[in-house]
Amino acid sequence: MRTISIIMMGFGNVGQAMAHLLRKKKTVLASKYDLSIQVTGIATASHGTAIDPGGIDLQKAAALKSAGQSLAVLSRQPAPPAGTSFIRACPGDILLETSPVNTETGQPAIEHLQTALECNMHAITANKGPIVHAFESLSQLARNKQRRFMYESTVMDGAPIFSLVRETLPAAQISGFMGILNSCTNLLIERMENGESLEEAIEYAQSIGITETNPLNDIEGWDAAIKVAALSTVVLGHPLTPQQVNRQGIEDITPVMIEQALQAGERWKLVCRAEMKGSDTKSFKASVAPERVMPNSPLFSVKGTSSYIQFFSDVLPGLGILESNPSPETTAYGLLADLINAVGANRQGG
Repeated sequence: MRTISIIMMGFGNVGQAMAHLLRKKKTVLASKYDLSIQVTGIATASHGTAIDPGGIDLQKAAALKSAGQSLAVLSRQPAPPAGTSFIRACPGDILLETSPVNTETGQPAIEHLQTALECNMHAITANKGPIVHAFESLSQLARNKQRRFMYESTVMDGAPIFSLVRETLPAAQISGFMGILNSCTNLLIERMENGESLEEAIEYAQSIGITETNPLNDIEGWDAAIKVAALSTVVLGHPLTPQQVNRQGIEDITPVMIEQALQAGERWKLVCRAEMKGSDTKSFKASVAPERVMPNSPLFSVKGTSSYIQFFSDVLPGLGILESNPSPETTAYGLLADLINAVGANRQGG
């Protein structure tokens, strides 16, 4: 059985969900993939760092984090603060990067991933910043090091979006996509349809933990824009930053507008689009904007915190994927899937 050591940069909701998933899937990983996974390092910005080459007790780590205590008591050797020095000091085969998104520069996540690759580790991230700001350089470094740079959880949590295109659509020419990529605004609009003000809807969304750290990133369309940029960069081969996406949020949607749409049998949705007509790159358009959609639209019935994407291609003109009610657990699954694929694990038995 192979033992794989991973380093976790970030131990927030997603990191802790990943720790829980690793414990839950321990038997499956061993019996089906001949893998034993241990976490040798955890680095946080506000709860300290820990290194244990023999494997950190993840239940104790989660308990310490929940209690607001430092993880340093779990360290078996001196552990540098979170950052590139921590990655270099920690023995590991894979880095899992789940630090907060920086839409403007992608840092420090880019440096974390770059350092891991330079140290001959596979680099896996749930952070969209490195995709839109350093996708090509990180991909090239991974190729040079014969390691994997993977990022399934950056868009639509654990839904297989990037791997679907990369592995199951050979020779397909994908020209664009449209969908609902920010589940928070989808919920906000739905609650406004039920009579709440935008402020009341935001308060509820914060109470269940689905908003960005700064809710304006959801409301003003920035989270949706960075997802459009990530998909455009990777799937369509047209590098974009979120600042280059034509962006409009939901802040100007009023109760009157909501009611008018409902009376007409329509609904407001924050719709993400990107498409290139023909081979002229000047024809490429990417946008995030509120739209009224009719009942015959696949977006009409996307409810609550669900997300949806539809790809346009020369062979499958309307291939769509719906993800219902995502959570940190679904994001963690995307990380786990990347981990299994990165180490080239072969399924054992049936």
